[in-house]
Amino acid sequence: MTTETILILGGSFGGVSAAHYALRHIIPQLPKQDGKTYNVTLVNPSTDFYWRIAGPRVAASKTLMPYDKVFLPIEPHFAYAKDQFNFVQGTATSVDPVAQTVTVQTPSGERTVSYAALVIATGVSTPSPLFTQTTDRAALEAEFESFHKTLANAKSIVIGGAGPVGVETAGELGEFLNGKPGFFSSGPKKPKAKVTLISAEGKMLPILRESISKKAEKMLKALGVNVVYNTKVITATPSGEGGKTAVQLSNGETLDADIYIDATGARPNTSFLPSDWLDSRQKVAVNPKTLRVEAPGATRVYVVGDVGSHTRGGAIDLPNAIGTAMTNLRTDLIAHITQKAPGPDRHYEANLAESQIVPIGTSKGVGAFNGNALPSVMVWGMKGRDYMLGMLAQATLNGDNYKKEGKWKPQPLASSG
Repeated sequence: MTTETILILGGSFGGVSAAHYALRHIIPQLPKQDGKTYNVTLVNPSTDFYWRIAGPRVAASKTLMPYDKVFLPIEPHFAYAKDQFNFVQGTATSVDPVAQTVTVQTPSGERTVSYAALVIATGVSTPSPLFTQTTDRAALEAEFESFHKTLANAKSIVIGGAGPVGVETAGELGEFLNGKPGFFSSGPKKPKAKVTLISAEGKMLPILRESISKKAEKMLKALGVNVVYNTKVITATPSGEGGKTAVQLSNGETLDADIYIDATGARPNTSFLPSDWLDSRQKVAVNPKTLRVEAPGATRVYVVGDVGSHTRGGAIDLPNAIGTAMTNLRTDLIAHITQKAPGPDRHYEANLAESQIVPIGTSKGVGAFNGNALPSVMVWGMKGRDYMLGMLAQATLNGDNYKKEGKWKPQPLASSG
């Protein structure tokens, strides 16, 4: 008896979703072959799924957002398919397209995993280690512990980048350190820390309209956050004086910060892949309709999530991407098994509607969904209350969106990450 593998690299939103889809809608539909079975193998650096959406609140306080709420074990959610599912804790270090193998560095050493089909869902890494996971739970918790010790005595905080992660983090830290303003107050009476948010553009939150960005600025100001526009962070250098960082700005100013948080963007986790599989941004170059990798030597290789060239980032269009990539994987695998012409492709359509939900502190926020601006109370109800942990965390890990095939309606997930 031989077993062939649908190998999925990455255990965040895209990888976990792809694994559930493969177990429910691919393996059961593959033609039966004497002496051959198929399984799904998921590779991830941690045994826990990090709910990175909540990273900004964890950064403010583990009391407000305990670790046990944001680190969720992966394997128990695949118990329904235990005979067809394997989990490997490790990090992919190289791919051999000819042999169709991936080398994985695990805690116990290096191993090689063969694949009949490969799904790349390794996502992106943020410059600050607080908002994505490339290590195990213990290492990321240690990062938070170190950050919280510094935060306790911080008087000046500079955040570079005014996308959703930067704005949410500024709001969480501003409220945690400076408190909520009074009902008729435009700002905190006795702020403990000066929080400065640096925006490279003329407005924050690029996906959202300017009026929503202005509303966010007003909310941030009430929490003691000052926003600097049309300015870039040039360098952030430890000054050696009391642990401060000298943050040099493109406007010629230098800010001395007790804490500097780089939220300027994300870098795709693709260093292990063949260079000719990547585009100029180092994302995986995919056919934007089929989500296949079409580089030479890439046999039955697909991409889901932020690591691919097809998406502007975020989870808002992930269900359609999962359905597209995995349906085409199944079509190609069946054609390979039967040696017959493949069936028709399914095509991906990016969701480019104005959709982003951004909490600002624990009780307010701004956002839009499918082009409709949302009131602050709705942003709080949808996300700001607990960063969607109660609404979506278990459903995501259980793969609830993928219990049935079809086109899924977008869920309000577009936010940090």
